[in-house]
Amino acid sequence: MSRLHFLFFLPALAWGADLGVTVRQITQGPLHHFFGYIGHVGTIPWNASGRYVVALQTRHQDRMPKPGEAADIVLIDTQKDHALSVVEQTRAWNPQQGTMLYWNPQAAETQFFFNDRDPVTHEVFCVLYDIAQKRRVTEFRHADTPFGNSGVAQKGGWFLGINYARLARLRPVTGHPGARDWTVGMQQPDNDGIFKVNVATQETRLLVSLKQLADALRATHPEVDGKDLFINHTLWNRDDDRIYFFVRGDFDKKDRCNVPCIMNADGSGLRVLKHFIGGHPEWESGHRMIGAVDGKQVIYDTNAMQIVDTLGSSEIIPSPGGDVALSPDGRWFVNGHGEKGMNYYTILRRADRAWVRTPAFSQGGYSGDLRLDPGPLWNRDSTQLLVPGIADDAAHTRQLFIITVNR
Repeated sequence: MSRLHFLFFLPALAWGADLGVTVRQITQGPLHHFFGYIGHVGTIPWNASGRYVVALQTRHQDRMPKPGEAADIVLIDTQKDHALSVVEQTRAWNPQQGTMLYWNPQAAETQFFFNDRDPVTHEVFCVLYDIAQKRRVTEFRHADTPFGNSGVAQKGGWFLGINYARLARLRPVTGHPGARDWTVGMQQPDNDGIFKVNVATQETRLLVSLKQLADALRATHPEVDGKDLFINHTLWNRDDDRIYFFVRGDFDKKDRCNVPCIMNADGSGLRVLKHFIGGHPEWESGHRMIGAVDGKQVIYDTNAMQIVDTLGSSEIIPSPGGDVALSPDGRWFVNGHGEKGMNYYTILRRADRAWVRTPAFSQGGYSGDLRLDPGPLWNRDSTQLLVPGIADDAAHTRQLFIITVNR
């Protein structure tokens, strides 16, 4: 079967004569291919050498997965014309976050994490898979509190976990329908929250419970009362000594709870941020974050709780609350935003603030739980981005594209 690849040299809006982009489609139908999460906090689809891109392959994109319905985990070989091979399957995935794929920082050439669920008990768990050994090295199962990976430490050794079954009830777009939830009927359970797992020993502890969070936030955020709370986006900084996350409840309602918090990696030092810096922030260096405040892309110091710098202007970054990612070398920044059914990417060189905006990538008309978020992901060399889009084929399949920054 012949493989078709599409290479586009398309017009892009740019400020900086030496900047441009090349776009190449690297997967094809009739099946759908995507990664599923934003390329922030060290989330990189390429393995250490850059040979393989890990992704998901599914047979549908027009509905959420049914309980137990599997997606293929595939490797895309960049040295063999992006040939694709299926290496595993997962029953814990969704269109927005995929299955939380993350190459193991301590063995990034051959090992990656993903989430799965038991086909009999429907308990969610995290898996560490080795492509050289062609097997699951470890399954991190917790029968009493079955949670999945929600964020790997950028230097490795640890991952955080949350209850994706609870999310399926309270915010379906991020959850796994039909998974076993031990917290049904509990608004703010004391045995659920953010878990931390030692990869080597599998030692596990609950860093902070939803009950502890409600008690800590109640004085300044009384809206936590009466709501079924849940956690979203547990983000390790580059030094692995601080964690950012959201405490949420009734998220789709007007009086929702949506509180950004930080804590130390051992669970101490819990604090609420004084400013809301957008729904998809990214860690910069140290304890500084990149986020959105008052229509600006800002750098926010989480120690001083204040804005210390900005990235670009509203002309350069029209939607600072979009999906953002800082390159591994820290020199490049990308903002992905949606506009009129299309996704666009603004790539900024931080040294001189030269920038380029890519051509449009179709969202295919999908919205809500099935929406196609921009989700840009850097490679390890900080030269390319992996992004999703609806292909220009008869079935309008969801496929993966590589943006190369020409500089």
